[in-house]
Amino acid sequence: MKKNLILTALMVSVLTLSACGNAAENSTSDNTKSNKTTSVSSEKAENSNAESTDSNEVQSNSANDTNSRILVAYFTMPEDGSDADAGASRVVTADGKVQGNVEYFANIIADETGADMFRIETAEQYPGDHEPLVDQAAEERDSGARPELASHIENLDDYDIIFIGYPIWWYDMPMAMNTFFEEYDFGGKTIVPFSSHGGSGFSSTIEQISEYEPNAKLLDGFTVSREDVPDSDDELKAWLSGLDL
Repeated sequence: MKKNLILTALMVSVLTLSACGNAAENSTSDNTKSNKTTSVSSEKAENSNAESTDSNEVQSNSANDTNSRILVAYFTMPEDGSDADAGASRVVTADGKVQGNVEYFANIIADETGADMFRIETAEQYPGDHEPLVDQAAEERDSGARPELASHIENLDDYDIIFIGYPIWWYDMPMAMNTFFEEYDFGGKTIVPFSSHGGSGFSSTIEQISEYEPNAKLLDGFTVSREDVPDSDDELKAWLSGLDL
């Protein structure tokens, strides 16, 4: 009798332990499934956020488009002004900053039109003193040089109207401008030239631009003697208003 009672108790204990083990295993399995489900949900959420971000970026880019997108591209070389008869007439001080004449015009044009700005820069730095600068400019002109550019417009397609500014050197535009016009095709765009000069006006540079960019629309430009640049704000703004961009 006692043996039967002992055997019965042992069987009950074994059954109880087995049931608990199965419950624990099922619980662990459920937790694993739950964790996997949570992981998948997180991945879906991250993918959803990524898609949402991409969508917002596309909308943002689209929202920035306008019917008339304007860029001011300019080449400027402010001299240090140590030569009172020459260098000083090629710089303008505005808002506490020393600027080249063409840079000064470019900033006003950008302010008045809301345009973006792009500075045309060469890989080789030009001299800051007047005599070495004009000597180098003459050598480049005589040799037909094409100075290498250090800056490039990566998003030209974003713009419809391009203001292009440069000084007149030796009755010509700087040879770096030839490099610039040979690099880009402005076909279908509107070009608006502006410059500073020492008495020659635009010289023959407008005809040169027309030859480089025969498929672009060329508007009347603005040019002023370098001695008159600091006092030409009103004249420049009146010209801009007359363009009816």
